[in-house]
Amino acid sequence: MELIITEKPSQARKIAEALADKKIKESKNKKVSYYSLEHNGKEITIVPSVGHLFNLAEKNKKGWTYPVFDLEWKPSHEIKKSAAFTKPYVETIKKLCKDVSEIVVATDYDIEGSTIGWNIVKFICNKKDGKRMKFSTLTKDELVDSYEKASKHLDFAQIEAGETRHFLDALYGFNLSRALTLSIKAAGKGFKVLSTGRVQGPALKIIADRELEIKSFKSVPYWEIELIAKELNSWHEKDKFWDENEAKEVLKKIKGKKAIVSKIEKKAFKQSPPNPFDLTSLQLEAYRTLRISPKQTLEIAQELYTNGLISYPRTSSQKLPPAIDYKKILEGLSKNKDYAQLCEELLKKRSLRPNDGKKEDRAHPAIYPVGLETSLADRYKQLYDLIVHRFLATFCDEATRETNTITIEVDGENFIAKGTRTANPGWHKFYGRFLILEERELPKLKEKQELNVKAIELHNNETQPPKRYTPASIIKKMESLGLGTKATRSEIIDTLYQRNYISDEPIKATQLGIKTVETLEKYTPSILDQKLTKHFEDDMEEIQDGKKHKDAIIKEAEESLTKILLDFKEKEKLIGASLGEAYVETQIQESLIGRCPICKEGTLRITYSKKTKSKFIACNKYPDCKTTFSLPKFALVKPTKKECTSCQFPTLLVIRKGKRPYEHCLNQNCPKKLEWIKQQETKLESN
Repeated sequence: MELIITEKPSQARKIAEALADKKIKESKNKKVSYYSLEHNGKEITIVPSVGHLFNLAEKNKKGWTYPVFDLEWKPSHEIKKSAAFTKPYVETIKKLCKDVSEIVVATDYDIEGSTIGWNIVKFICNKKDGKRMKFSTLTKDELVDSYEKASKHLDFAQIEAGETRHFLDALYGFNLSRALTLSIKAAGKGFKVLSTGRVQGPALKIIADRELEIKSFKSVPYWEIELIAKELNSWHEKDKFWDENEAKEVLKKIKGKKAIVSKIEKKAFKQSPPNPFDLTSLQLEAYRTLRISPKQTLEIAQELYTNGLISYPRTSSQKLPPAIDYKKILEGLSKNKDYAQLCEELLKKRSLRPNDGKKEDRAHPAIYPVGLETSLADRYKQLYDLIVHRFLATFCDEATRETNTITIEVDGENFIAKGTRTANPGWHKFYGRFLILEERELPKLKEKQELNVKAIELHNNETQPPKRYTPASIIKKMESLGLGTKATRSEIIDTLYQRNYISDEPIKATQLGIKTVETLEKYTPSILDQKLTKHFEDDMEEIQDGKKHKDAIIKEAEESLTKILLDFKEKEKLIGASLGEAYVETQIQESLIGRCPICKEGTLRITYSKKTKSKFIACNKYPDCKTTFSLPKFALVKPTKKECTSCQFPTLLVIRKGKRPYEHCLNQNCPKKLEWIKQQETKLESN
């Protein structure tokens, strides 16, 4: 008998359906479903994992101390209570692998999936090797082909790269986070859990540096001159006047003078079709067009993949190989009325060639649609729609845009009006609602034509500070610096939010975040070193190429950490004193909800009850004001600093894992909330 191990339960079912020649037998062990079937006369059992069944932990726990270098793989359920759900999967796989002749690993084909599969083979099945299925979609044809052409051996280069990443992240995470936390305790500021890591520290520094840049920014005044005519508006060619007197002199000079069209220029330029999506470009575009955060985009894309609707999303490739069969995909998409006409147009082309980008991925192609969506929830449908339209647009002709520049002369001073329009839409038509372009068509004028001037105005403005990063632009910045991976960057930013190092959107560094960076930069700058982080990322690439090996890289990391931690220990109390103050200040800010709507004098704050071991909201005028509010369970809440538009009670931002954050009014009798409840009840009654 052969045992196939998958990464998730949904994938196990998909592979079973693809390989079964006859009926599939579904069995359960401690509520874990596994499948038995026959394929070409061979008996096969397919069993799922549920992500990482093993994680790194200290070999010999010595309490909260550092440095810690002696790590080992342990079952996840033995490390964290929150991972208890993984235990039945471990026990089920252990039971099934006893009498198997062959093990096939069918986890996601990347370094994470390879690490998950290897740990199962090594620690549960007690084997040293196995076969490896490699696929980018969960379509029947590709899964069958992947099984029948499975590699005879596991992908040990990917496994080694994955193990190395886990050890590096654990070594830096354990040691640096403990050092920060214990520094506050050493400074007499109590026990406050802080964290940083190999990528987290440099990422926070980028955001904190931008915040400091904004705070230290000094606006500089400038002036602009606008010519307002009946036909069109135009601006002085100098754009910004840094000297007010100079601008006023020009204004004085041209007052009452004729405005004559001196030149009309038209320039056409081509716009190439977009490149196929890799994960980062999908995250950026989903945020730009749909306002879906990068973390949510990855979660939704993963669901679309496991449901057989798109290819594997954790890819850095912008290339679509001919092997995926463009024509077959377009014919499938044409069965959806929303895409039918566009697909038919593309299928008429003599040849189908996508506008591939430069980025490649050794394991997977760019993201593309493979199945027809039927009844997806709103955000899932929107992201799927974006992926389909991007796929279609990559096969299209160039678009032609035309820029029209009109120069208007007023007594020797030139004013410029510019407009751009689409002359030939090309791929624009196929990108649909996701195309966001400014169309400004200028009126038809002639050279030497005199304009009817209505006014000439002097505008006073000032320079603006640099913009804060958005959840999407910070990921783009991290990619450009080689920080993190395509799959981990959004998770790192989410951790910074969870730790109160950053807040809001666009992203604002909190006082704790700024102070953490300032303190570490002053005493132990190596923790924030982007070059060191990128160096290790490059090392892991070289592991996959067979040029470097895990032991040498981990040894180098331990040596680097030893120096950092010795330096840290010498300045521990100074670091702790600085971080402790910032921690308290940030906690106060994060607990502040707003004005008490009952007594009108007090302030509502998030408070912790030692008696019930839970948080709630209370007025700080207690006992004079006994106003309290409960908090939504199993969720992270943050103050919005806003009041409900319906009842003027303070609101909270409620963040639940895997779901879109929403605003929650504290008032149980809020008219808006009651109206929503009434609507839901009406819907239930009608159904």
